Amino acid sequence: MTGKAVFLSAGLPDPSKPHFVAASDPVDVAAAVKALVFVVLGRRRLIWGGQPAITPIVWSVAQSLGVNYGDWVTLYQSEYFADRYPEDNARFENTRYVPAAPEIAGQSEDERRRASLLSMRTAMLTENAFETAVFVGGMLGIVDEFELVGELCPNIRRIPVLSTGGATTLLGERLGPNAANLDRLRSDVDYVPLFFELCEIDPKEPRG
Repeated sequence: MTGKAVFLSAGLPDPSKPHFVAASDPVDVAAAVKALVFVVLGRRRLIWGGQPAITPIVWSVAQSLGVNYGDWVTLYQSEYFADRYPEDNARFENTRYVPAAPEIAGQSEDERRRASLLSMRTAMLTENAFETAVFVGGMLGIVDEFELVGELCPNIRRIPVLSTGGATTLLGERLGPNAANLDRLRSDVDYVPLFFELCEIDPKEPRG
């Protein structure tokens, strides 16, 4: 099994939340996540932060492929959200629970939440060797993770799937107007061949 990994940052935008940026079509988000898992699983390790709407999608594709997800998938969670873990977490054999940020006098709950997320994301990105990071849909946390990847893993590929909407709509600007594949990332919804090419994975590569 290769030591390299693919980082997935994905979510479904919720307009009722303060971190909402723009809407996504849930069908597009699900299709992109399913395609990435299909391309990657058994060929690269897949690591992500356990967004509740995404976890069952990853689980279902792993099951359909017959891949030992305990070997190939790592789910990161912050203990700050311990009372809100989705039931699907119990299905994953390889979950890394990162301690919540300590309570500090005078600190707001949102500040503690953000500090806890930063600790979890920093652990994710420093404990693993990545070759690619893929961003799908999501809310402002997608932007935070995109920027943190650029800071902590500056030499890996960053692939914002702009066609999935949500916070990824902000990421094209951060890549710059001359970035490669921007037009495809905005319009190409044939996600399986897109990910094979942009993640530089050979479709003929056997699954482990």
